[in-house]
Amino acid sequence: MMESTAENSFDRVTAFHEAGHAVIALALERPVSGVSVLPNRERLGVCKFDKGVQRPSDDWIEREILIALAGMAAEAQITGRYGVEGAAHDLRYVRKLAMQRVGERQLDKFVRRMLSKVENLLADTGNWRAVELIAAELVKLGTISGRAAKHFYTQAQAAADSD
Repeated sequence: MMESTAENSFDRVTAFHEAGHAVIALALERPVSGVSVLPNRERLGVCKFDKGVQRPSDDWIEREILIALAGMAAEAQITGRYGVEGAAHDLRYVRKLAMQRVGERQLDKFVRRMLSKVENLLADTGNWRAVELIAAELVKLGTISGRAAKHFYTQAQAAADSD
């Protein structure tokens, strides 16, 4: 993917980070309401979610951990390293949820397992194409609607299925 040189282009790494959150959320059936790489005082970008319908069989803690780790994992796919500093907010959230699941003794092992799982989800052709499409749109526009994110996700899945 070529980096845009337009004056209004937004940070490519942040775009991949937020696109990673959005794609894994959509893959795990969590509705996305919007994605932005417009920085504010607290964050470089944000992926916002709608309230999803939770089924009793849902493992909501694991789903939330996977979504939270997806940004850092997607970012690592293009930079070759985990941007721990940029993902500090996400990682605090992951640790809080993981503590509810496994406790402190198993925390690091559990988080590594979840990171491996989300990396496998991102390695899926359709999911990675969706990350690329959403990130490209974020670099151009700075923000997209949840409907647009869903459209790119669906488009990427259909293209992968036809390969």
